[in-house]
Order: sequence, then C-alpha cells, then structure tokens
Amino acid sequence: MAIEHNGIAGPYFEYDGLPALHAVDQDLPLIHPYAPVAPGRYVTPGGGRLTIRPPGEPAHIRITLDHLGCPAQLTDEKNTAYKRLALAAEGHCVHAGCRHRAAYADGMLRIFEVRTGSIALAAFVRAALAVELGDFTPTDRLLQETEALAGPVRQEGDQASGG
Repeated sequence: MAIEHNGIAGPYFEYDGLPALHAVDQDLPLIHPYAPVAPGRYVTPGGGRLTIRPPGEPAHIRITLDHLGCPAQLTDEKNTAYKRLALAAEGHCVHAGCRHRAAYADGMLRIFEVRTGSIALAAFVRAALAVELGDFTPTDRLLQETEALAGPVRQEGDQASGG
C-alpha cells in the first residue's frame, strides 16, 4: 500500500507494522536478531535498513544502519549507545594497529567498521539490533570485553574516527 511521506522522495510502503519503507526496500528480508548473519541488505525489527558488506581491505566488514530519520531511532540515548558499539569495534582496530576511515558516523545513516576476527559479526549485529529496540546490555558487554583486551577506549564525548 503506497503512502505519502514528507521526507525522501516516495512512494513509501507499509511493512509489517514497521515504519514506512521506500519502494526499493519493500522486498528486503526481515532480519531476526537470532538468525544467522550473512552479508546482504535487510530490514531490521525497528524498521531500519541494515547492510552488511563482505570483508574488504584491510579485512574489515562495513555495516551500515539507516533509519531514514525515524525519530524513535535518533534519540540521544540511542546515539550514545551506537557510539559505544562503534568504540568497541574501534578498540580492536587500535589494539591491532590498523587505521581506516571513521568507524562511526552518527545520525540517520550509521556506519560501522568491524575488523574481521575481532568481534563476531553475529554478536555485533545483535548488539546493534538490541540498541534499536532499546536494550543496551549487549553493547555494554562488547565494550567491556574490548576494554579488557585493549584497555580503555575513548569515551562518549571524545571524537570517534580512524586516521
């Protein structure tokens, strides 16, 4: 069913009770938090679009999470939790001595870089989906595990970017 939307050019479609999706996203599969995780493009339980790219050079998986400006996903609390999740991934990169583009971009389109062999892809994706649904426990656990391995990572007020 096409609906009107005042944001990005439509048409938009209702999708299983989630926020409206752009027409190009209407055939994406819904990713379940406990389903196997593989590269691809998905609709998340909170109505976002999740893209997992295969490992690139130098062995990083790029994960993007797009919420098309859904105000429920752009709260300060969730932005801070997503940043902690990015810092958990970045801590592994710092520990390994690698440098790459920014590990995190805030806002409607969040971009994460996860070093292959550091945080399990399924654990990272599940933590991102949990934040979307308001549960910050998996993110905090991943950050604690990273700090146990690599030492303290930058805090929320610090600049998060790779060099």
